[in-house]
Amino acid sequence: MQPTSIADPESILEFLSNVALRGQGITTENLMEYAMDEGFMEPTYLSAKGEDPQAFYKGEANAWAVYQVREWKRVLIISGGEGRERRMQITETP
Repeated sequence: MQPTSIADPESILEFLSNVALRGQGITTENLMEYAMDEGFMEPTYLSAKGEDPQAFYKGEANAWAVYQVREWKRVLIISGGEGRERRMQITETP
């Protein structure tokens, strides 16, 4: 997958709603719901890069491996990839 970035809140939520994560570690059938459960209701920036055979975009395998979702000073990072357990981290930027 080509790296992608989005800076529109509605487009970010639409993008995340089409991502499903399976495999080891963090899994979800809808990454938007997962992000919202973590408190990211109106994200301002998203970037996605890498390739993960256990990540799906619109039902197609090999979606992105690393997702960074920013909402003002908070950042949700979900990282994985082939042969790696998917992890989640939330940080706050200064």
